[in-house]
Amino acid sequence: MRLLVFFFALCSSLYAAKPNIIVFYTDDHGFADLGIRGIEKDLKTPNLDALARSGVIAKHGYSTAPQCVPSRGGVMTGRFQGRFDLDNNKSLLDGFNQQTTLATRLQNVGYATAQFGKWHLGPMPEITRHGFRHVYAQHGEQKFSANITADGKDRPMSDLAPEAYHIDGCSKAAASIIERYHDAPFFLYIAYRAPHTPLDAPQHYKDRFPGEMPERRRAALGMLSAVDDGVGLVTSTLKKHGLTEKTLIFLIGDNGAPLKIHKTDSPLDGDAGGWDGSLNTPLNGEKGMLAEGGMHVPFLIAWPGTIPGGQVYEHPVSALDVAATAAGIVNLPVKPGELDGVNLLPYLTGEKKDAPHEFLAWRWMAQSALREGNWKLLRGGDREYLYDLATDLEEKHNLASQHPEIATRLRAKLTSWCAELTPPGLALGPMAATWNDYFDFYLEGKPAPKPVAKTEPDTAATRGWLARGGSLTAKDDILVLTPDKQSKGCFITRSQINLRPPASIHLTLKTTATGPAAIAWRNDGDKDFLPANRLPLQLQSTPDWQTHTLDLPTSARIIHVRVHLPGAAEIREIELKVGKR
Repeated sequence: MRLLVFFFALCSSLYAAKPNIIVFYTDDHGFADLGIRGIEKDLKTPNLDALARSGVIAKHGYSTAPQCVPSRGGVMTGRFQGRFDLDNNKSLLDGFNQQTTLATRLQNVGYATAQFGKWHLGPMPEITRHGFRHVYAQHGEQKFSANITADGKDRPMSDLAPEAYHIDGCSKAAASIIERYHDAPFFLYIAYRAPHTPLDAPQHYKDRFPGEMPERRRAALGMLSAVDDGVGLVTSTLKKHGLTEKTLIFLIGDNGAPLKIHKTDSPLDGDAGGWDGSLNTPLNGEKGMLAEGGMHVPFLIAWPGTIPGGQVYEHPVSALDVAATAAGIVNLPVKPGELDGVNLLPYLTGEKKDAPHEFLAWRWMAQSALREGNWKLLRGGDREYLYDLATDLEEKHNLASQHPEIATRLRAKLTSWCAELTPPGLALGPMAATWNDYFDFYLEGKPAPKPVAKTEPDTAATRGWLARGGSLTAKDDILVLTPDKQSKGCFITRSQINLRPPASIHLTLKTTATGPAAIAWRNDGDKDFLPANRLPLQLQSTPDWQTHTLDLPTSARIIHVRVHLPGAAEIREIELKVGKR
């Protein structure tokens, strides 16, 4: 009997040393859109506000990128994503696939792990490869890819038709996993696709926000209200099982809100890539910029009973700190230098009074930035800006000419840090026209360019692929290729890639035409597509999905790929990989 009592006491002690960890990750969620900040008066987030009061508002909380894919790669691994060549939404995922995620680390020490909602780091059926035992993944009002039901019951990994609004479904499934594992440590990654477009809030959520306002704003507020309800459901389920003081919670935005400069109130069903209705006030800039509006995000931390509540933490912190904090409190086996973040616990409890980070740094496409204390150096192509964020958080006054010695020192530090990345360098290429326009408007004070009708599809939605001789759209996580009526040939193409040999392509699709297809590629240094770099493929018109995996026989780095198809097609999976099939 004494042995049994000792065993249960030991189990209780071990559990006490392993707190539950929950990461809520919102999508294109602007800095202003937390009710407790008091910036926007039309917002209602009572559960997020309660979470903030129970813990910490990180006044200067940052994501690792102003775009979805790289920022998610950073938070999942605890390493800056430029160290493994995951620089933007079009980057290949080979580097990420070789990383050890926080989920894997926690699973290895006995945690039940579960992912909900948006993944955006490869095919959803492969999420379990990255340390998640349970998966309830979905990007919108489309089929889930799940190995559990919303009630937390196991099922084979496969498509699952939505039973509720996607945010509500993820919240219910997360609460169900807490019910299932309330007596064992768990790690939940709840990645709501909100308020990212398409703005699909059900009417009952939008009805919470009557009165005059842009419809896109109303829809975004509705989506954030659903998120708030979900946070309330999760925290109330923790309370039900006495887990509130045994659970560390983060809530972080993946990047700032996309305003498209003009905040055009376009029809909700007619501009899936437009303004998402969220706001970055008072920060300058937006998604796609390393200005504050692009990656200075909502950031809350709560662990009642361990971290004193009611705090507004003034020092800069990063989404990279999630993995490092988890590693520190759980005593995960991590090699020195393996994680780029800092264990925040001693800083948030008051044990340490200094700043967690000597500096924070970023690189995204043609932009790079470094924040040291209140000084921030921002580069965009050949442009350079220096801001004192203590007095100019809105980044309105470039002080580079007034303090050249500070700019020089920070530039040297940023250059040294960027030299550690893959590939090294302050920038990955020249500034695109879009970002030059954004820098002109936000940072130079020039008039806003006139809105231009979109001539290309949203490449984020189409995973970086474009159509030639037809149109390519994304619907229910499926890419739909529609040939032009007068087209003599139709293909999809993806450029600006960096695919090292050996290489392969994995393709799952349906076509409406039987006939010859081909995979063609252009190697680094080739000015055109050569006949030798083309693989023929015969496709059949069938109602069933057909899968093809082909090795691309080349010894050079591939920079451009085309997939030629005989007619209209639906593409469920298309992935370029390093390594043979």
